[in-house]
Amino acid sequence: MTDAPPAGKHGTPDAEFHVDEALVRHLLEDQHTDLAQLPLRFVDSGWDNVTYRLGDDLAVRVPRRTIADTLIANEQDWLPKLAQRLPLPVPTPLRLGKPTSDYPWRWSILPWLEGRSVDLSPLDADQGKVLGGFLRTLHVSAPADAPLSEVRGVALSGRIEAVGPRMARLEKNTKAITPRIKTLWQDALAAPLDAAPCWLHGDLHARNVLAHEGRITGVIDWGDMCAGDPACDLSSLWMLLPNAAARDAAHIAYGEISEATWARAKGWAVLMGTMLLDSGLANTPQLAAMGKFTLQQVLEG
Repeated sequence: MTDAPPAGKHGTPDAEFHVDEALVRHLLEDQHTDLAQLPLRFVDSGWDNVTYRLGDDLAVRVPRRTIADTLIANEQDWLPKLAQRLPLPVPTPLRLGKPTSDYPWRWSILPWLEGRSVDLSPLDADQGKVLGGFLRTLHVSAPADAPLSEVRGVALSGRIEAVGPRMARLEKNTKAITPRIKTLWQDALAAPLDAAPCWLHGDLHARNVLAHEGRITGVIDWGDMCAGDPACDLSSLWMLLPNAAARDAAHIAYGEISEATWARAKGWAVLMGTMLLDSGLANTPQLAAMGKFTLQQVLEG
């Protein structure tokens, strides 16, 4: 989930280009003929991309919206440089796809990673240590030419306009936005930005982390990767982990986190929970459940 839907909508945005099996097969036949005869199976259609499994070992990731062209480029350009030192499997692009006269954007062929998304396969509490260690390894200084984002890793004050209407809508129509949630949001807005910019995944919600039998098996969808405030990624402690004890273990594995950064991380969790719940209630129940879970975990500490 990368940016707000078009004005007047608050659910999962409509596709700007119809991606189906016939199109993916055509792209493969045109640009990667040696793979074109492998079986294709639809996997998922997210906010920005459509994913097909290709044979047993590969996946094809094809944008469905204009914004995803830039996100795919981020993955193609930068993920190979990060992947070799990360302690969890990530889908580094193996082959690149180009725009054609029939299709306007870049696309990728990736390794297939086993597991189900965490919203369908929840993590055991002992994965707090694993998640904290992964984030510690990821959160190093990014080069000067690393991508920047207008919506990830930025000052939370810049997200008020996008989040405010969603929060107000949820407060009116649900019980999710409690006084405590509003206080944590205000605390996050007031917390100073005291951490140096570092590499971020940028979108570590439960559909972008894979698991099997309670253990993390991969971290996917790196289109929002950028340099920015580590609190953005640390919000995943409330989006992915089942309880406060698991978050404590993640904190220990990660290392020192200032009070201000912890407050901003909770604020990012409030932001993501609000956006997921509001969008999900409009047209995607799966996202609504993720948002509700996140806000509940924030309240638990």
